[in-house]
Amino acid sequence: MKIGTDGVLLGAWTSLDRQPESILDIGAGTGIIALQLAQRSSAETIDAIELDDASYEQCVANFEASPWADRLFCYHAGFDEFVDEMDDKYDLIVSNPPFYAEEVASGNEARDRARQNSSLPFDELVQGVSQFLTDNGTFSVIIPFKEEDNVNGLAEGVGLFPNRITRVKGNPETDFKRSLMEFSFHNSKPYIDSLVIEESRHQYTKEYIDLTKAFYLKM
Repeated sequence: MKIGTDGVLLGAWTSLDRQPESILDIGAGTGIIALQLAQRSSAETIDAIELDDASYEQCVANFEASPWADRLFCYHAGFDEFVDEMDDKYDLIVSNPPFYAEEVASGNEARDRARQNSSLPFDELVQGVSQFLTDNGTFSVIIPFKEEDNVNGLAEGVGLFPNRITRVKGNPETDFKRSLMEFSFHNSKPYIDSLVIEESRHQYTKEYIDLTKAFYLKM
């Protein structure tokens, strides 16, 4: 699977101000977000969970080939299995969850499963996060903009509140497409801003370049 803008955005946007010692990446794919956080932080433990066989194998290979291999570990499991079997706590949890609610069918079963939120519903995600997050920890996620109110409601139901929201659009003329959201157990008025990725096709905005340039060879 190709590295998508969503994953790179989340890995770059996620705050490390609280200097987390332990990080969990839920639905790691090929491991890009966990690798970005390893590059950006000194966290001793960076765990990832990936269910798809091919993605898991690629994730492990990417972890082992990285300079941070001793801090990275990927579990081959679904999030529901992980919730049932693990009782660890993490200072930072991140997720770029599958969120195509409609039943899309490309002919590639693994890709379809990764794109359909039936493989990790939002309610299951926030419920599990509330169990694994330390009292002062943060949870960062990227979701469709149209799901923002829904996810806010689900999160509040398990005691998580939005502290920071960045709404993302592809170019100045389009509607908002994604929401980057940071949650914690502390209820405060969220800081809300926006990000435009491109001025025009392949002409990236200064804000997007400044956010992501540490992760691209050519930017």
